[in-house]
Amino acid sequence: MIIFLNGQFVPEERATVSVFDRGFLYGDGLFESLLVRHGRPFRWRQHFERLQQGAKLLRLGIPFAAETLQAHAAELIRLNHLPDSILRLTLSRGTGPRGYSIRGANQPLLVMSLHAAAPVDPQKPPRWRVVTASVRVPANDLLAQVKTCNKLPQILARAEAEEQGADEALLLNTDGTVVEGASSNLFWVHRGTVCTAPLVEGLVAGVTRAVVLELCWSLGLRHEERAARPDELRQADGVFLTLSTLGVVPVVSLDRVPVAGSPLTDQLQRAYWQRVESETRG
Repeated sequence: MIIFLNGQFVPEERATVSVFDRGFLYGDGLFESLLVRHGRPFRWRQHFERLQQGAKLLRLGIPFAAETLQAHAAELIRLNHLPDSILRLTLSRGTGPRGYSIRGANQPLLVMSLHAAAPVDPQKPPRWRVVTASVRVPANDLLAQVKTCNKLPQILARAEAEEQGADEALLLNTDGTVVEGASSNLFWVHRGTVCTAPLVEGLVAGVTRAVVLELCWSLGLRHEERAARPDELRQADGVFLTLSTLGVVPVVSLDRVPVAGSPLTDQLQRAYWQRVESETRG
């Protein structure tokens, strides 16, 4: 596997990072995971804009312009012969003096890697079992809207889910309202309306989440962003998750209780993959 390491394409065995890198020491960095179809990253611009938003929040420089980095990503895909894959982009503040101060840490490090991923069959999408995690995330957390390299709450929540034989963990915030999955955004269908939590509840501004909201507009589906308690999910007409790597994933159970399936979930799932195909095919 060839890795992009701060401007150079190197074999993975030579793609090393300093033990003094702040991303390793403190999680001082950001990342993005992009779906690659037909050799093209899906929604590159939105992912890069979220990276820019996070970099501004963290006072962190991005060492490449969007167009330059996109060209490097295309070359990485070509070199690795992986037209259907997941592109992982990691941005660290790099090395610097010991301690939390960012003074003297002015050499950011950007890494891109590819991970093989078979295309999802829209006729047979994955269906996930979800359990509510004991881990809580802060409400109104600005850092939650970007993808920082510190994901300990999500890691612990996912570990809880796996210990219970589930596929994903449902996160609540400190106010007790529904936020998202450990690695996904959350939607539910209530009386014909597609619902999702607003960003102020402490969730990631997911790119796939944004695509689904676009699709609701284009398909004429009623939709809204509002806070909800877990009980509302159990009474919903359908629940689904969204994430860049898998698109729209129906939820079949919540805390071991079966969840109803909604035709709106199936409609959005099909529409999502049609949008991916239309934007990535040459």
